[in-house]
Amino acid sequence: MTAETSQTLDRGLRVLKLLADTDHGLTVTELSNKLGVNRTVVYRLLATLEQHALVRRDLGGRARVGLGVLRLGRQVHPLVREAALPALRSLAEDIGATAHLTLVDGSDALAVAVVEPTWTDYHVAYRAGFRHPLDKGAAGRAILAARQAGGLEEPGFTLTHGELEAGASGAAAPLVGVTGIEGSVGVVMLADAVPERVGPRVVDAAKEVADALR
Repeated sequence: MTAETSQTLDRGLRVLKLLADTDHGLTVTELSNKLGVNRTVVYRLLATLEQHALVRRDLGGRARVGLGVLRLGRQVHPLVREAALPALRSLAEDIGATAHLTLVDGSDALAVAVVEPTWTDYHVAYRAGFRHPLDKGAAGRAILAARQAGGLEEPGFTLTHGELEAGASGAAAPLVGVTGIEGSVGVVMLADAVPERVGPRVVDAAKEVADALR
């Protein structure tokens, strides 16, 4: 900790990161142990974060990330979109199909950036803001596959056909190694099957986007 930084703010941010990394919340004692500070400090940090709706405590006293984080998260989408666009443009032009970046939004997959190819006679119309269940379509299935793998293996790609639109096929690969962001990069095309080279190309694009977001 340098003279130019705030110890209290640093601890508050560490609390949020710790809570974001758990699905079941943490007790004051657990947070105290992880932060290396006494329980009184943790109580003060939680009380301040609760005032801003960034933390909530359940009936059992376990602290969890609060809904206020979602309001902050909405402002992240434009930044993520801007970082992903170069890789998406390259992917769309290379494959000749609509490319998209999809992020998790609750139980849905939400397209936050879409790029259509400029040289094709026709392509699938796919718009930013389109959402669908995570277990439907290549974009969502790629995210679920990454969750199941838990980072224990090199991510591959997911192929689907006709799950979101009749006659359309999709390929997607998950974003890996980007803290706080869960998503995938993919393409959708009017075809009965995805050409063999598309899957590996989508994986490369997902890596490009992940690198841009780190």
